[in-house]
Amino acid sequence: YLKISKLALAFAIIHSKPPGKSCKEYTEHLAKTVSKQDFGWKSKVEALEAEVLRLRQELLLNKICPRIRLENDASAETVLDQECIDPMSYSSQLEDSGCDVSNDYAFDSSGIASDFHESEHNVNTSKRWLERVPPLNLCCTGKEESLTVPVQFLQHLLEIRKLSERGILQADFTELENDSFTICNSVSQLLDGLTIFYNSPKFPVSNFLSEAVCVLISLITDSKLSNHVLKKCFKKLEEFKKNLIQIILRNSTVNRFQALHAVSHTLVLLARNNILRNSLISLLLSEVRQFAEQLLQAHQIQAMYDITRYENIFLLCMILEQLLQNEAEDSNVSSSDYDGEEKIKFLKNLDQIILHLSDEFPLFSLYLWRASVLLNSSQI
Repeated sequence: YLKISKLALAFAIIHSKPPGKSCKEYTEHLAKTVSKQDFGWKSKVEALEAEVLRLRQELLLNKICPRIRLENDASAETVLDQECIDPMSYSSQLEDSGCDVSNDYAFDSSGIASDFHESEHNVNTSKRWLERVPPLNLCCTGKEESLTVPVQFLQHLLEIRKLSERGILQADFTELENDSFTICNSVSQLLDGLTIFYNSPKFPVSNFLSEAVCVLISLITDSKLSNHVLKKCFKKLEEFKKNLIQIILRNSTVNRFQALHAVSHTLVLLARNNILRNSLISLLLSEVRQFAEQLLQAHQIQAMYDITRYENIFLLCMILEQLLQNEAEDSNVSSSDYDGEEKIKFLKNLDQIILHLSDEFPLFSLYLWRASVLLNSSQI
C-alpha cells in the first residue's frame, strides 16, 4: 500500500508540475510549503497545550485550596506581610571572570546551607490570597519564557503549603494524587528548562533562573510535597541528574569553570533530599569508577586519553566526597541506603588502580583514595 501511495504521489507531482520546473525543484517547493503549514500547526498546538496545562494547574490549585479559613483577619494580614520575602535574594550573581569562582559555589556544606537558607522558603503573597491565587510578577526573556508557567504553579503550591501550616489556609494535598499529570508536567518543564540553560549558560545568572532553582529545591525538600513529587517524577529527576553530570564531563570551553561550578552547586542542592542524594552517590560512583578503569587501560597501553574528561572528573570527585561526608554526618540515614552494588564495584580492585595510576596521576589517585576511605569508614 505504501509503495502504491508513493507511486501515485510521484505521478501526481509529474502531471501537475508547472512548465519550466523540474520534478525535483517542484517536489522541493511542495515540501517547503507543507513544512511551513506543519510548523504553523505545531506552534498553535504548543500554544494550546500550554494553555491547557495552565488551566489544569489553576484548577488543581483551586481543588487543593477551595476555601480560606481565617482565625482573624488582622493576624492573617500580619502573617502575610511577614511572609513577603524578596524572591531575588538567592545567592550572589557570578561574574564572568574567566577562572575565578565565586565563594557562593564552594563545596562547603555549611556554606551551601547558609546561602540557601534565605531563599528556600521564598514566597510572594499578598492580601489578594484572601480572594484568589495571584499571578506572579517575574520578568523573564528568551529561553526563560518556557519556565514561567511551571515556576509560577510550583511556587504557588509551596506558598499554599506554607500558609496551610500556619493555619491561614485550609488545603487538601491529597488532590495531587488524583492529578499526577499536572504535577509531572510542571516539574518536567522546569527540569527541561534548567537543562537547556546549563547546556549554554549565560552569566551573570538572571534572578528568574535563580528563583527557578530555589523553587525546585524547596519542592524536593518540603516534608509533604517531596513525597508526591518523587513518586511521580523520580525518573525525570534521575534523568536531570544524569544530564547535569554529562554536562560537567563534556564541557570543553576555555572559561568553563564558573558554568561547571554552577551545575555542581545545583547537584549538591538536589542532594538535600535523602532519596535523591543516595541515587546521586550511586551515579557518581559509577561515573568515577568507569573513568578510572578507562584511564588505567589507556595508561597500560600508552594510549591517548580524554584530557577534557580528566580535568572535569575532579568536580564529580569533589561532589562525591561532599555527599559521602554528609552521609557519614547524617545519623538518620544509613549508608546502605544507596546502591550497594555500585559501592562494591567501586571498591573492587580500587587499590590496584590507585597503585598503577599514582605515579602518573597523583591527584586523581588521591581523590580515589579519599572516596574509598569515606566508603570504608561509613561501613565500619
